[in-house]
Amino acid sequence: MAEPPGAPHRTTGSTLLHPLSALLGIPLDQINFVACQLFALLAAFWFRVYLGPSHVSSAVRHAFATLFGIYFAVFCFGWYSIHLFILVMMNYGIMNMASIPNIHRYSFVVAMGYLTLCHISRIYIFHYGILTTDFSGPLMIITQKITTLACQLHDGIGRQAEELTAEQNRLAVKTRPSLLEYLSYLLNFMSIIAGPCSNYKDYIAFIEGRHVHMKLLEVNWKQKGYDRLPDPSPTGAVMYKLCITLASLILFLTLTKNFPVAYIINNEFLEKTSFLSRLGYLYVVTQAAKPKYYFAWTLADAVNNAAGYGFSGVDERGIFHWDLLSNLNIWNIETATSFKMYIENWNIQTAAWLKRVCYDRAPWYPTALTFILSALWHGIYPGYYFTFLTGILITLAARAIRNNCRHYFLAPTPLKVAYDIVTWVVTQLAVCYTVAPFVMLAVEPTIKFYKSMYFHMHILSILVLLVLPIRPQARSVRRPQNQVTQNSVKNKDK
Repeated sequence: MAEPPGAPHRTTGSTLLHPLSALLGIPLDQINFVACQLFALLAAFWFRVYLGPSHVSSAVRHAFATLFGIYFAVFCFGWYSIHLFILVMMNYGIMNMASIPNIHRYSFVVAMGYLTLCHISRIYIFHYGILTTDFSGPLMIITQKITTLACQLHDGIGRQAEELTAEQNRLAVKTRPSLLEYLSYLLNFMSIIAGPCSNYKDYIAFIEGRHVHMKLLEVNWKQKGYDRLPDPSPTGAVMYKLCITLASLILFLTLTKNFPVAYIINNEFLEKTSFLSRLGYLYVVTQAAKPKYYFAWTLADAVNNAAGYGFSGVDERGIFHWDLLSNLNIWNIETATSFKMYIENWNIQTAAWLKRVCYDRAPWYPTALTFILSALWHGIYPGYYFTFLTGILITLAARAIRNNCRHYFLAPTPLKVAYDIVTWVVTQLAVCYTVAPFVMLAVEPTIKFYKSMYFHMHILSILVLLVLPIRPQARSVRRPQNQVTQNSVKNKDK
């Protein structure tokens, strides 16, 4: 996002790279962000090679990861980074003093409350996003980690194993972390700038050198001709993700600037174009807005992989995968034939966090509460709430259509292909329609946009919900773990 006139190359962090910012014509806050991530990439390679678990103790690895993370935060955000440290220490106190039955509640309220206050202050400080990257991004990731750990600590100490789902039992934390472990998990250099959020047990296993072997032990390597566990290298995965990062950067510097989102509510544009033309341009500008997210999230994933973190296992063909921390699946996003499929492959780790701290634990209306929490987590800009409230409506309508109609189009093959094409087009346009306010932020441009679109998706969704029968959602009942399948929770929203 380009800066408005009168605010050239602003940043709350270091001005060391201002000459480079002026030379490239790119805002200094973005230059600082990219510089820190590239330096983190180099540090991650060094960390894996020279500070591996076989060379140094876990304490050294924790300390190095924490100190570098703190330095990156201060470099990028200056004194605003103090908000990160205040929130971390406040919740460390809660984790050690609160009773286990309430630890997840207190941590959630304090973390989300502090984040919301900071979001409110940003409206007055940065005036609807003068800075593309500011301290709120890391604060959002830290909030995810704090609440994730609190819930998993509550599961591990405050609940019986038979009360948990299989996933909750696998991720449950049995002991409170030390201060060094806590700081390392929340502030490590690999994820402090752009995330993603990961589970505490996975992170500790990575620091202690058990991360890869834990995944490999799930496979019988003797049957595949191996006499001992292999040692997969992340280099190939890192190189592949860096190629995606480079392509995304090129698209961001070209496509994004040539198709500004604000043009879809330009008076001249609205007067001269038909409804179908506006729909087409809406799809183009939405596509043009994606590369910055592809760039930031894929680079963050590569940084973690370079450090040796993010190994997810091996498939039946013996191919190693490094996507444990991946935040998106670009192919599935661009070919999604349902709103649900699109959401599940966009910002994957945030979706996983919402599921673990809200959806799985909500006593009622899990879908609505999850969308509301997502909006609150993103901030208080009105556009976010337009997006997520619209998302609730479209999700319910899409589910109703799928449940009532899809089985009629599964055969023969030509009919199935035609159905997939139609649902792809509708899904992509529905996503564009839903996320436009997320970029516009304010109320006035959002209402103007939806008026130009005749509120067609809202109207169609309401008509679908009025006409088609809605199958009641089956609420999952807590059962002994050996009776719980991995799909039990997902079935709530089908």
